[in-house]
Amino acid sequence: PEPGNSTPVVWDDRIFLTQPVVAQNRRTLMCFHRSDGRLLWQERTEWNEEDPTHATNPVCSSSPATDGERVIAWFGSAGLFCYDIEGHKLWERNLGIQKHIWGYGSSPVIHGDLCFLNFGPGERSFLIAVNKRTGETVWQHDEPVNAQGTNEAEFFGADYYGSWSTPVLRKIGGRNQLIVTFPFRVCGLDPLTGTELWTSSGINALVYTSPLIADDIVVAMGGYSGMSIGIQVNGEGDITESNRLWRHPKTRQRIGSGAIHNGYLFVHNDPGIAECFELKTGKKVWEERLSGNGPTGTNWSSVMIADG
Repeated sequence: PEPGNSTPVVWDDRIFLTQPVVAQNRRTLMCFHRSDGRLLWQERTEWNEEDPTHATNPVCSSSPATDGERVIAWFGSAGLFCYDIEGHKLWERNLGIQKHIWGYGSSPVIHGDLCFLNFGPGERSFLIAVNKRTGETVWQHDEPVNAQGTNEAEFFGADYYGSWSTPVLRKIGGRNQLIVTFPFRVCGLDPLTGTELWTSSGINALVYTSPLIADDIVVAMGGYSGMSIGIQVNGEGDITESNRLWRHPKTRQRIGSGAIHNGYLFVHNDPGIAECFELKTGKKVWEERLSGNGPTGTNWSSVMIADG
């Protein structure tokens, strides 16, 4: 019905999509038939209080997540909602107010019996794991606003601070890890307990992309012409100095996440420029301005690689 930034999620013959209807203060989860596009069902909630965001980032920009039995969608301050595959509400959670001048965009992630959500950006920023069947909190990791910044990035204030990054699950070094980029750092946590396993600094105060992972190498990218790093994850605690492979002190605006293939990192920047880097060294292999991006070149899409 309206513009939106969320990504459609496909399971068998169904497509799930979150959508706003701004005039009605509506947050909607829609289910379409994959073959013919029929709207099978839609469920909605309303949020009538102030809900600031950027004009280019409509509310409901978080993508839904499904495991084939349930669909979970985050509607910012309106809460976290879970439906069965036929659209019957199973539970909802009020996680409190999410407030930032540019809105929100991190998506829930389902793994095993848990659903993970990077709640933020804003002063109330935390990573939470809930039981996917009940919505009850299993653990919560608070990530407070770092008002002092770091020696690698200047802190501009709450308006220029935050993470829109969706966590990523990977098995590295024989153990499952929940990897997420926060302002100034990327870290890995035990998905069952929320215990922090390792951390690396080196990015800036604004983070839009999800971490990229190939084997034991993690790439974390800041936005707003910020920094990016490649790090090898095979240690505990602060592995910034011991395990960093490379660091770019300044990059173009990066909103969509990149992709890794055969030892190369591919990313499409907001100005409409595609880049390719060597994964292990960070060395740029090529860059190209792409056509078809409109008069401003703006593009927020993530890169996807299929079948080589």
